[in-house]
Amino acid sequence: MEVKTKIGLRIKELRELKKMSQKDLSYSADLDRSYIASVESGSRNISIINIEKIALALGFSLKEFFNNARFENIKTD
Repeated sequence: MEVKTKIGLRIKELRELKKMSQKDLSYSADLDRSYIASVESGSRNISIINIEKIALALGFSLKEFFNNARFENIKTD
C-alpha cells in the first residue's frame, strides 16, 4: 500500500472517530473539502504542513497521528 493511501486512511479513521464530516474537517483545518476527499482516497500527495493542520484540527499531535500500526515498516510502492 502506498504511503499516501495509508495517510488518507488514517485521516479518514480519525475523522470518523471524532464524528466529523469532511466539510467540518476542511473548515477546522482551513483546507478545501475536495482536497480532504482526494487525500482520504489516496489520490493526492499531501504536505507535512497540511498533515499537521489536519491532525491538529482533529485534536491530535503529529506523534499521535503517526503512532499507528498502519505506519510501521512503511514501504513505498
